[in-house]
Amino acid sequence: MTDTKIPELRIPAEALHTYVRTIWERAGSTPREAQLVADHLVMANLSGHDSHGVGMIPRYVASLADGELKLNAHAEIVRDAGAVLTIDGVKGFGQVVAYEAMEHGIERAKKLGVCAVGLRNAHHIGRIGHWAEQCAKAGLVSFHFVNVAGDPLVAPFGGIDRRFGTNPFCAAFPRDGKTPLVLDFATSGIAYGKTRVAYNKGVKVAPGYLIEHDGTPTVEPKVMHEEPFGSLLPFGLHKGFGLAAMCEILGGALSGGYTTRESTLQKTSAIMNCMTSVILDPNAFDAPAAQEEAEAFIEWVKASPVQAGVERIYAPGEPEDARREERGANGVPIDPTTWQQIRDAAAASGMAGEEIEGFVRQLR
Repeated sequence: MTDTKIPELRIPAEALHTYVRTIWERAGSTPREAQLVADHLVMANLSGHDSHGVGMIPRYVASLADGELKLNAHAEIVRDAGAVLTIDGVKGFGQVVAYEAMEHGIERAKKLGVCAVGLRNAHHIGRIGHWAEQCAKAGLVSFHFVNVAGDPLVAPFGGIDRRFGTNPFCAAFPRDGKTPLVLDFATSGIAYGKTRVAYNKGVKVAPGYLIEHDGTPTVEPKVMHEEPFGSLLPFGLHKGFGLAAMCEILGGALSGGYTTRESTLQKTSAIMNCMTSVILDPNAFDAPAAQEEAEAFIEWVKASPVQAGVERIYAPGEPEDARREERGANGVPIDPTTWQQIRDAAAASGMAGEEIEGFVRQLR
């Protein structure tokens, strides 16, 4: 592993979307399913979250081959308690079943003022901010607790081996005439997918995020991808660990799904998520000045004098907005190793070699 960076490709978002959509149609997805998957993955890249973007395609294709990812499955309501919905994702594409689960929750929250949605047994639901943004687009506040069931990658505070997943937390607040405030982060110091991106690029990660199998700190992403495997560390020491534990329990146990332990360890390429979401209609509160108060606070915070070397203070969600603008104009960056992995996955999904090469020629 060296610090030499491999030159990246820049692929127009529209062309990349078409490519991703075609991969899944050839694999057997309906056009609607392929569209939702492509929407989600490409938007993750546009937002700067390459860890949850098109680089996930090889893992999804492997999970499909393992018989774990179920194409053309839909969210199933298994219990309707009015303001509480329990939904089974039946191992369907997370980009589909999470979308459908949020649609159910949005409809119910608009009717009742609040809805809690427990989604279980969903194949990888990707960037959680996507689902918060879906709620915010409908004018609703939401917060989400997620576990990565049976796929330990993170060591507990004080421990040295993998015991739980990257377990993200997310919250969003809609804004009148503006993009919403969106807080979305893994409870590990960095997402696992970011180590994959660094590994494929041949670069190191910053100190403080990784340990080797014996607990020794390291900056080499290979410890997450080559044996003997090391671990990610939680962000914020005991605080990140505590939040990760609550995401595991609120996301995995409360949804009716499952938590990570010896008997539930995943032994295939599948990534299974459970998510408990609370969706709120801000109009149901006695808070007529909520928008004004939120905007006044954001304005106050961003008026702080910046530290040396800092360009500006960003509100939650603004870094993603900036990346979408830049990448929308200049294309999505993908390193050659990841691009080759995607091409190999496209072939494995059923795309003919001539069709793959046709897409590649269009991008040159």
